[in-house]
Amino acid sequence: MNLCAAQLGSFKGDVAANVGRHLACIEQAANVGAAVIVFPELSLTGYEPSIARQAALPLGSPHLDPLQAASDRLGILVAAGLPLPTPNGIQIGMPIFTPGAPRQAYAKQRLHEDELPYFNAGVSTSLIQAAHHRIAPAICYESMFMAHAASAQERGADIYLVSVAKTAKGVSEGHMHYPQVARELGLTVLMANCVGPAGEFLAAGGSAAWDSEGRLLACLDSHSEGLLLLDTEAGTASVMPLDAPA
Repeated sequence: MNLCAAQLGSFKGDVAANVGRHLACIEQAANVGAAVIVFPELSLTGYEPSIARQAALPLGSPHLDPLQAASDRLGILVAAGLPLPTPNGIQIGMPIFTPGAPRQAYAKQRLHEDELPYFNAGVSTSLIQAAHHRIAPAICYESMFMAHAASAQERGADIYLVSVAKTAKGVSEGHMHYPQVARELGLTVLMANCVGPAGEFLAAGGSAAWDSEGRLLACLDSHSEGLLLLDTEAGTASVMPLDAPA
């Protein structure tokens, strides 16, 4: 199975523009055989905690219908990023669009202290079924704790799908931590980071894939938008620039 990590920047709070950019990535990923694509943390609004309450959309919002339509048409599972309103407050969500199926959402379970004024933690522990793989979603800060991945592995996950918004320091720490996750737990790890302004920092790319023995298979640079395609059967990965708009 082919999985894709999309490394891109987002327009602050502009869901319509960001949906359009997501659709271009989804189309390109599907055209090269991806069955799953993951985007960076809060990709549909940008990582902008201070506007999360105003920018939040429910999972059933018609603004998200084009993403479901693309998933249905192209046969690709899409894991994006969005502040989600819930009875327990605004959560850092990962809406999941599966071909021909109801929308699902995962929400970040462990928040960084900087996020506590804006968000509430999620509680879902569901895995994503894709082909014969069981995929565990993870969002940034929580993915840096081995216990999060270990819990997923105990529930049968074989792929760790990580959506982040990280600085250069955070990316460096991730590139040390995720190979350890892969080696110790036997998980394939795919990480998607953003580039450009994100909240009060500059996101530093470095989206990457590691096989279940912790070997780095491919990595995007610190500043360019692009796609990383991982072939789980062959144990190989490659990177490609985003297609220019028509």
